Amino acid sequence: MKKNVIKGLLSIAMVMSVGLSMIGCGSKNIATSQDIDLNSMTLEEIIDKAKEEGKVNSAAMPDSWANWGETWDEIEKLYGIKQTDVDMSSAEEISLFESEGKNSTKDIGDVGMAFGPIAEAKGLTLKYKTSYWDELPDWAKDDDGDWVVGYYGTISILTNTTNVENAPKSFEDILNGDYIVSVGDVTKASQAQNAILATAIAFGGDESNLQPAYDFYKKLAEEGRLDKGELNISRLEKGEIDVALLWDFNALGYKEQITTNNPNMSFEVHIPEEASISAGYATIINTYAKNPYAAALTREYILSDEGQINLAKGFAKPIRESVELPEEVKAKMVDDSEYENTRTVQDVEAWEESTKNIASEWQENVLFYAK
Repeated sequence: MKKNVIKGLLSIAMVMSVGLSMIGCGSKNIATSQDIDLNSMTLEEIIDKAKEEGKVNSAAMPDSWANWGETWDEIEKLYGIKQTDVDMSSAEEISLFESEGKNSTKDIGDVGMAFGPIAEAKGLTLKYKTSYWDELPDWAKDDDGDWVVGYYGTISILTNTTNVENAPKSFEDILNGDYIVSVGDVTKASQAQNAILATAIAFGGDESNLQPAYDFYKKLAEEGRLDKGELNISRLEKGEIDVALLWDFNALGYKEQITTNNPNMSFEVHIPEEASISAGYATIINTYAKNPYAAALTREYILSDEGQINLAKGFAKPIRESVELPEEVKAKMVDDSEYENTRTVQDVEAWEESTKNIASEWQENVLFYAK
């Protein structure tokens, strides 16, 4: 599975590098208030300056996502750096960095891999390679460290087996079921949009043809089985959602949290048998960061053995393959055999075009029929 992911994401990086060179030519040249060359500094120098800053403000790196909470705790213990976060989508992060400019309130963000080159093209990133640069696969970084992938995930099926006797393992199983299904907010959430793409691929579609997915969810909508509310852990815990499509690390994390709090509840997580989508997440350091050294040190820690293990504890797949995960962490993951039919986005330009229209098409082709 990892070979398929690496091959697919490498093709993404190649296409993005060509397409974004054109974006860069047409985008406004934003002057930065930071004149810092992090790559010329030693790690010791960065650590000293980061300690002086004493804080880091992040975007879209909440405690509950990929075990960021433990990462922030460890950074504070090691370096005395306190952290605050505001959760938002990748697109919202880029927009915030750009609109705030020199009045920035965020130092570092975690974005879907495709948004890393966009932030770079807009002049919104500080370069930092980290000391782990040579261990990172080429597809997981740009040339100078404007963006760096730290982990990746795959769209999965989370089932509340307290409500559903036989957990679906495929999209076909879902279609033949009689339970409530949630895919989240397709109009703006990357996770939900990737779930739509995975569904389309499962039924013969691709990045340029999402109609098979719309047809699939239209049937659920007509049967009154498509949940129109927010997809979150609170509703899952209340039993309002029977089956949900979301990243495997979120699904496994929700499963653990809910069953810990509610021992009588049970959940299963499976990767759809027909097909699924894998995608990486990258850190971007704001070129206007008020705490650039603390942001750089955060990226450094994320890629360390301890940081990668922390992410894996949150069920995300670490980007550094050399990191040896504890057996108790590996045991909680979905079995590798379920990832055989997963792939990454292969036609980036087509997918970008599809996502521009996905909100209106979802409304017209699916939600219009919801009961």
